[in-house]
Amino acid sequence: MDDTRTLSREVEATLIPQGTPMSLPEGETVTITHRLGGNFTVMTHNGMFRIKGVDGDALGEDVSEAAASDDEHDGSPPEKDALWEALKKVFDPEIPVNIVDLGLVYSLNTKERLEGGYKLDMDMTLTAPGCGMGPAIAEDAKGQLERVPGVSEAEVNIVWDPPWNQDMISEEGKMVLGLV
Repeated sequence: MDDTRTLSREVEATLIPQGTPMSLPEGETVTITHRLGGNFTVMTHNGMFRIKGVDGDALGEDVSEAAASDDEHDGSPPEKDALWEALKKVFDPEIPVNIVDLGLVYSLNTKERLEGGYKLDMDMTLTAPGCGMGPAIAEDAKGQLERVPGVSEAEVNIVWDPPWNQDMISEEGKMVLGLV
């Protein structure tokens, strides 16, 4: 299915796989190739780009998102299941499997803050050390974690030990990628 669109305004995008920030001009014709975790992967005559979900309006997409409100949170630690579900909304824009099922999340630790709320420290890796999209993926993970009730702050670190390999992919991820 061809999903070609014309940008209704200038939009900030990230060149894939280099990770270079660029602007795509109003009137640029793009083809949406993936809708992953609320973000968009698009092709243009200049290459492949990731457009953040908040800029989906430039593609004619609905960008309304119900963010969790800490005002209603009871002060208890964030639920582990909610944290993992939030991370399942984070994707490498070139791979149609989330970072949890890819086996990229190595640790997720919760610490109570003196100021109130909780801080999350997460270690993750990438499928390849040269992946220029690493900072964008880490920023997506941080944003998703900070939407979970009770999380006041999140820090995402990219680590390389142990090195990632395909054995770390979940069975569900392997099925999506056609590896089983």
